[in-house]
Amino acid sequence: MKRILCGLMTFILISGTAIAADYKIAVVDVDRIMRESGPSLRATKKLEKEFEGRRNDMQRMTAQGKALEALLDKNTLQEADRKTKERELVKLNQDFQRLQREFNEDRNTRMNEEIAAIQERARQAIKQIAESEKFDLVFQEGEILYRSSRIDITDKVIKLLGDK
Repeated sequence: MKRILCGLMTFILISGTAIAADYKIAVVDVDRIMRESGPSLRATKKLEKEFEGRRNDMQRMTAQGKALEALLDKNTLQEADRKTKERELVKLNQDFQRLQREFNEDRNTRMNEEIAAIQERARQAIKQIAESEKFDLVFQEGEILYRSSRIDITDKVIKLLGDK
């Protein structure tokens, strides 16, 4: 019985190796593509430029608020002026929080749009490489417990994306 079991195990291992040898497999690190690819770097710069004006407005409001707080901390104002400045500071703080919330929402929406476009281009690039190099299976890095660097095609995808 042991002989048959050992023979069966040997046959399975040998045939499994032979079957696996017929397949060409690759791995892609999508996170790295999203960090290092040309489209990703261009999108980051584009978003920074797009939101630079609003970020500067928020910085000006922050400086204005600090100046008002410093003025109120000095206790040199008349009571009526003090109340006016306090109301002004409260309104400025409310405006700042609203502006910051809108800024974050708009920036996140635009970032998600850019990410979706880059992911679609990366999928197309991966598919193009897989078809041209005749890969049977391409895995995403996040779900792999171990991989050899010789099956990693991430550099090829980044290069292909950079050419576009």
